[in-house]
Amino acid sequence: MTRLLVLGFAAGALGAVGGVRLAGEAAAVVRSRAPRLAAGAAALVDIVLRAGREGRDPGARERRRLLAAGALAAFVAGWLVLGLVPAIGVGAVGPLAVSRVLRSGRERYRHAVDRGAASMAGALADALTGGHSLRGAIVAAASGLDGEAGVELRRVASELALGARTEDALEAMCARVRSHGVDTIVAASLLQRGAGGDLAGLLRECARALEDHARLEHDARAATAQARFTGVIVVLLPLGGALLAELASPGYLAHLAGSFLTAWLGGLALVMQLVAAVLIRRLGRVRV
Repeated sequence: MTRLLVLGFAAGALGAVGGVRLAGEAAAVVRSRAPRLAAGAAALVDIVLRAGREGRDPGARERRRLLAAGALAAFVAGWLVLGLVPAIGVGAVGPLAVSRVLRSGRERYRHAVDRGAASMAGALADALTGGHSLRGAIVAAASGLDGEAGVELRRVASELALGARTEDALEAMCARVRSHGVDTIVAASLLQRGAGGDLAGLLRECARALEDHARLEHDARAATAQARFTGVIVVLLPLGGALLAELASPGYLAHLAGSFLTAWLGGLALVMQLVAAVLIRRLGRVRV
């Protein structure tokens, strides 16, 4: 019996020593690869931020890396919170969430360029008044214009510096941004460039019209803000009530899901809430 105790103690001591050495080796491996992993994570985050800052779509390789990272992150988070089996479904939703984030960033960039369209028109008009041609005015205005509109105009100037035709560069900007204001500026520029006339004066008229349009849209959003907020509160009230019921009586929602009738009614109510949220969002969208 004493021999068995000694052997067990020795085995435990050796196991502890081996675990310590293994942990040290693992820590060394992590320390050696941490800069590379941090650089890779920073590169992925920069891709997402660049979509909202510059409106640039990631390439095929970058998109695959983003989707894989999103799936892995969602799987790990689902595993830690819900368990292994639900984590598989959560991991499948990860790539969809990443695509949604990229799309949201591009939409924010597009709206920011649209808000700066009046400044773009004014900068181009000033450069044309200074004696530049349309091609030279784009280059001159790009250097002094801030914000997302300046980023987009500098991209056009870079394309012109690489030898692109003015019409092609401007039409490519329209295709990227899909903005009413930018479309107006490009249409006026190309029309007056071909037909002649006072392009600087026309662009100043466009700038004033775009500023009036932005002011009217802002007033419409302010007038409908309370109604849109009330709609969101109404949609969220049942979810808040369900959460309070679960907190007051743990297992209440599970008890409701245990019956076919209550589960069917609850699912139907949830679907109707989602439909109502979508309809409120569409009805509250301001179009001027």
